Amino acid sequence: MADIVNEFNGYRQKMNEKLLADNNKVIKRIFNLDTNAYMEGALDVKTKELLGLVASVVLRCDDCVKYHLETCYKEGLTKEQVMEALSIGTLVGGTIVIPHLRRAYEFWEALEENTNNTTTV
Repeated sequence: MADIVNEFNGYRQKMNEKLLADNNKVIKRIFNLDTNAYMEGALDVKTKELLGLVASVVLRCDDCVKYHLETCYKEGLTKEQVMEALSIGTLVGGTIVIPHLRRAYEFWEALEENTNNTTTV
């Protein structure tokens, strides 16, 4: 199952490189704005990532959910913290986000599995 993490990251990196190589000023500015928005500020990075995760669930963007889940994982957020944020996103978004919640849970498990496989080798 950890392959879904590697597949997601590989595709994301490849396509981001292609998009940025086109040298479109607006796209580059949007990417830069997104990067800067999630940096430490009045809110810490963990809080911003949880906010991004909730918004992504509500907007039903699986790619964004995966991105924020992985960043939350790397930032050391616990499964309980992430699931609580996902529950808020599901409450706000309604039952239509349940398929996205399922995929988010699967992706989190893959992140955990990926870490467990690398630490036991």
